Amino acid sequence: MAQLADVVHLVEHVLGPNVLGAYQYGSAVLRGGLRPYSDLDVLVVTGRSLGAEERRALVDGLLGGVSAPPEGQRELRPVELTVVVESDVRPWQYPPRCDFQYGEWCREHYERGEVPQPGSDEDVAVLLAMALAADTALAGPPPRCLLDPVPWRDVRRASLAAVEPLRAEAAEDTRNAVLTLARVHATLSTDRFRSKAEGASWTLGRLPQQYRPILAQALAVYEGEAEEPAAWPAAELDAYVAHMAAEITRLAEGD
Repeated sequence: MAQLADVVHLVEHVLGPNVLGAYQYGSAVLRGGLRPYSDLDVLVVTGRSLGAEERRALVDGLLGGVSAPPEGQRELRPVELTVVVESDVRPWQYPPRCDFQYGEWCREHYERGEVPQPGSDEDVAVLLAMALAADTALAGPPPRCLLDPVPWRDVRRASLAAVEPLRAEAAEDTRNAVLTLARVHATLSTDRFRSKAEGASWTLGRLPQQYRPILAQALAVYEGEAEEPAAWPAAELDAYVAHMAAEITRLAEGD
């Protein structure tokens, strides 16, 4: 895929020999594959933290035609680019530290001049575990050569930590929140990473009937089979989110 090659080229051009490895993860390398609204997910492992000019150059490159918002150019996908420093995640410790993360949900902030800064990020535990499971190198050695295994208990902890942010975002980013909750539920139920589409389909068949319509609608939009509604039903959304949050909490806190 040309866009994926452009992401790797940008990273290598900006960071040079600081790049130890680059890895694809997410829906593209899971059963079910990419859908019309899927992101391209790339993890980069570096030998040191990024400098201010490097952060700005990566953001400018992504904004300048390497990435696009979900509702943007159809020939370009949104890119989620995450950078970790090897010594920050190896030996493994929880929560992990993220050195840089670009996501299209922050495009307006980037366009105002902000750039991603380093800090602890529980969700990176899931990303690292997914990259290790996918074992898909775009540059450098296999991910296991640079990353320690992530204990499944930390995947569960990170999944639980993601619930409240998803609840807070559900009204504004409904489709993504609905599908992500379903994927997390499926992953924790089966101890296996699933694409967003596969995870939603798995959960859909196991939900109580009253919670199925909003997930089915979100999945149809994600698959390109339906248009995004002008407004999602608030009562159904609230009930679905509350149910999924309770189920994920039960699974994450279980033995």
